[in-house]
Amino acid sequence: MKPDLSDDPRVQYAMERTLLAWIRTGLALMGFGFVVARFGLFLREMEGLQRGAAASTTHSLWIGTALILLGVAVNLVISAEHVRLMRQVRAGPPYGIGGWLLGVAVAVLLAVVGVAMTVYLVLLDG
Repeated sequence: MKPDLSDDPRVQYAMERTLLAWIRTGLALMGFGFVVARFGLFLREMEGLQRGAAASTTHSLWIGTALILLGVAVNLVISAEHVRLMRQVRAGPPYGIGGWLLGVAVAVLLAVVGVAMTVYLVLLDG
């Protein structure tokens, strides 16, 4: 028989720490997206000073916007997941584990974005 964790305050505190860690991740993604979008503007200005013609910054703008939207999505999804888990713990045992891992999905997506940014910067320099 599984113990009833609904009255244990440590469970709620642990869930809130996890929620706050994910919120920090979402905010970091949004901040990084803003920096990437603005970095494209910086590159365009530097290109204009060196060659006299401004280069296109659409790639960095789209990558930055995608990162900002990813941060928003992470915050929305984890908020809904937190509410679901709180209801599940309050309902009592048996407890279940979700079928998918948000952290793995975000890590894979960030790896893809990192590769795309690397290719973009190498092609921009070449």
